[in-house]
Amino acid sequence: MAWLSAPAHHRWLEGETDRLLDFGRASRVAEGGFGRLDERGRLEPGLPTELWVTCRMTYVYALGALLGRPGCAPLVDHGLAALAGRFRDAEHGGWFAAVGPDGPHDDAATAKDAYPHAFVVLATASAAAAGRPGARELLDEALAVQLRHFWDDEAGMVVESWDRAFTTTEAYRGVNANMHTVEAYLAAADVTGDLAWLERAARIVERVVHGLARGNGWRLPEHFDADWQPLLDYNRDVPAHPFRPYGATVGHWLEWARLTLHVRAALEAAGRPVEPWLLDDAVALFDAAVAQGWDVDGAPGFVYTVDWSGEPVVRMRMHWVLCEALGAAAALHAATGDERFEAWYATWWDYADTHLLDREGGSWWHELDEENRVSRTVWGGKADLYHAVQATLLPRLPLTPVLAPALARGLLA
Repeated sequence: MAWLSAPAHHRWLEGETDRLLDFGRASRVAEGGFGRLDERGRLEPGLPTELWVTCRMTYVYALGALLGRPGCAPLVDHGLAALAGRFRDAEHGGWFAAVGPDGPHDDAATAKDAYPHAFVVLATASAAAAGRPGARELLDEALAVQLRHFWDDEAGMVVESWDRAFTTTEAYRGVNANMHTVEAYLAAADVTGDLAWLERAARIVERVVHGLARGNGWRLPEHFDADWQPLLDYNRDVPAHPFRPYGATVGHWLEWARLTLHVRAALEAAGRPVEPWLLDDAVALFDAAVAQGWDVDGAPGFVYTVDWSGEPVVRMRMHWVLCEALGAAAALHAATGDERFEAWYATWWDYADTHLLDREGGSWWHELDEENRVSRTVWGGKADLYHAVQATLLPRLPLTPVLAPALARGLLA
């Protein structure tokens, strides 16, 4: 069952990529940027336009443009225009978290958060790889903001968030924002050729994966205080929070496993030392996610979170977790050649086809309950395409460079 090397399976993945790209076109907001879509692929009414969604969709359509899909390049340019215009804080620098017709609609929307700012880097780097006008200039600006405000060289991590003027930082530190920063810095290194971004990404991975995850039996703590002391009871009263849930988030173990392998491959390609733990820890994270997250409560699917003893807390099945499982399995198979990763890969695509792919409404259901029925507790609608599109492309690309630069270099299988 050699799906990962089979041209026929690659054609199926290509068809799924195109189905997703077609679904997401309606997310274009006339005033600039991209909005969340409902279950039928229509813009959700009455919502502000969010930076993280706009960046993720700009990134996705940069991939589409690099795939030669007509209509994708204008959507990339539309996203870049929003980053250069309505989202950009010309007074204090950085980008607003959310905007309405008259700009940021409340104080929270003016916050400068590490999570969406990582996606600004990813979107502009990918647009630059696609050769879109103005992308490189925006990337340079985004990287300057990273160095000036987010990167903490002493900690080897990024801080979580600032107020609008970058005068006060939140006393919270989070692993989720750092995870997406790794992805962004890898893209920046590939596009700019500046290996300092790869070194920063590697430092984050070493602290999070080889330190925090390994040191906690692979149940990675997500929430920390300003001194990077874990807050294990954080959000115990709101365990299903979409960005800061209580406990350990199984999907992130899979995502960190894949990112660790991207860092490993990039270091090797750059002629830098490659420590054995990079592969060992990626395998261990993957195995822990399967053992504690997959099919653990009587029905197939990954639970969203577990507590510090490994017991499920939030049992909803999120589409993004399955997407990351697919990417991690493909990456580990590429790194090791071990057939068990391909077996999991095929198992999870069968699960996705049975439960998550919405052939009538389009895209993927974003959330299922513990019995694999459509649920809307954490994620209503079908906000964006980021995870699903990556799941269709990662199996066809090398581990380095990352997706957009790899497509630009013609490395798609």
